[in-house]
Amino acid sequence: MREEGFAGAAVAELRARIEAVRARIRQAAERSGRDPATVRLVLATKTVPATRLRAAALAGATAFGENRAQELRDKAPALSDLEVEWHFIGHLQTNKVKDVLPYIRLLHSLDRPTLAEALNRRLEREGRTLEVLLQVNTSGEESKFGVAPEAALPFYKEVVRLPALRVRGFMTIGAHTNDEAAVRESFRRLREIRDRALALGLGETPPVELSMGMSGDLELAVEEGATIVRVGSAIFGPRPPAG
Repeated sequence: MREEGFAGAAVAELRARIEAVRARIRQAAERSGRDPATVRLVLATKTVPATRLRAAALAGATAFGENRAQELRDKAPALSDLEVEWHFIGHLQTNKVKDVLPYIRLLHSLDRPTLAEALNRRLEREGRTLEVLLQVNTSGEESKFGVAPEAALPFYKEVVRLPALRVRGFMTIGAHTNDEAAVRESFRRLREIRDRALALGLGETPPVELSMGMSGDLELAVEEGATIVRVGSAIFGPRPPAG
């Protein structure tokens, strides 16, 4: 895909920002003795217009993560000619399952049995499967979705039995604090849950993925084992105020 028809300055700006984030990932991986190639960058696209996402794809983005079902329905068809994959990274209402399934490669935010069952039913009717991550609230903050850490393995055992879902790993949002130790601990807890799930040897696909880390804390997440980071504002700039 070439830059013809797009403002070269916009593509160049996004390319520089994407490369800056990749440099942060690379440095954090090297500090912790990891291969930077094992960490994937997903661009968080909430409130970002489709035209800017097209420029991001021209700048080298390969995966977009959307928070809102309606935005996904609007953007994904408009960008269907791009060689990018879509992930859903926000809270998904059960009645929105039908709206997101046509577009996504990976669901990061499976957080309750009723949603798992709704997804499985729909997918079985369509004769296909979906890769999912189980969301865990490792910080214990009431404002965050996700199962409690102590419920993560029982939930995993439940979901892995559903034939149309492929559990690829786990997702969390880091603790909302300036206390670096607390943020790091919220990521470490997810890695420990993942490791215990792997030891069970269940399912057709091993749950190796750890989706954790955003613009402000991705280094800590990578140092604690993240395989996917979800970055928005460091690439697209601050989001407009709500409302």
